[in-house]
Parts: sequence; C-alpha cells; structure tokens
Amino acid sequence: MIKSFVEQLRIQRWDDHRYYHHSRINQSLHFVSAVSLLIGWLVSMTSRQAGHFFFEPRGYDHINEATHEHKEEIKVGYNLRRKVVLMTIWAASPLVLYLDPTLFGFFSPWASPADFVRQVAKIWLVVGVGGLLFRTVQLFFIRDVETGLVWMTKILTDPFNDFKLYHKAPLALLRGELIDPGLDIIEHQGLEEQHA
Repeated sequence: MIKSFVEQLRIQRWDDHRYYHHSRINQSLHFVSAVSLLIGWLVSMTSRQAGHFFFEPRGYDHINEATHEHKEEIKVGYNLRRKVVLMTIWAASPLVLYLDPTLFGFFSPWASPADFVRQVAKIWLVVGVGGLLFRTVQLFFIRDVETGLVWMTKILTDPFNDFKLYHKAPLALLRGELIDPGLDIIEHQGLEEQHA
C-alpha cells in the first residue's frame, strides 16, 4: 500500500510538472511562492497562480503531445476552471469582510487596518483548508480514497518540492530561457509510458 501511495504521488507530481510548469517565469514564480510561504499567503498564492494563468502556454503541448483540453481533463487537483472558482472566493473574501466587518457574525467588527488584515488572513486560511479538504473528499468519490490522499499529500508538500525543482529557474530566466527545454523528460519516459 505504501509503495502504491509513493508511486501515485510520483505520478501526480510528474504530471503536474510536465503539463503545467513549462514556463521559466511560472517556475520562478513557484520558487518565489515556496520561499514566501513563510511570509504569507498573499504573496505565495498570487505568485503561484499568476504563473499558471498568465505564463503557461494554452495551445497544443508539443513536448507532451497533448491538447490543453486533455491536460485539463486529467488534472487531478484544481485545473484552471476549478482554480477560477477557488481564486474568485479567495479574492472576494476581503471585499465581503470590508462590506460586513463581522463576516456574518463570525468576527468582532475590525477596528483597525491591522485587525482587517488579521481577519483576512484567517479567512484565507479557512479558504485554503476548505479547498484542500473539499477536493480531497471529492476525489474520494470521483476516483478513490488513495488518489485523494495522494493529491492532498502532494499539495501539502508542494512548497518543498517546488523549491527543489525550481530553484534554478530564476537564473535560467535571467539567461533568457522562457520555456524549460524539457531535458528531464528523458528521465521520466518510463513513468510516462506507465501512466498512459
């Protein structure tokens, strides 16, 4: 069971990397996100998702011979459509708190900008945990329990994995390399064939 779990984690990480992290800008933003996780979710989530929405190519993926639609269909976690919903909730939450300082009775009204920021941070924590748990449980039903638990593990360990994978991306970007040349695909051909 543990061997299967580790193998599924490896497959999910490889699919995520090869399909959604071609852009050196996106890789660099994921590196910033991994480092800034300690600073806060505002920097971390904004940089992480901006890379996906604005810098990853949406056309035909020649490296993986896959259409954007195919990649969206096989994405285990939050594909771009699901991310739009999650990011809308995330981005709208400060506005809701501003319009209703008690957030429907969950908070004492914020009295200062610092109180507002602390309450937004709490809301974002709930949105993050809620999004993680929602998709995990959803995967239990639409796939299986192992897929959900593997995906949750992947998400919780992504900052460490992104740091390891993308720490060289900013330097590659400074050298003018906008798209990862994909040389590491050769290393993963066995996994790719196994996943097909």
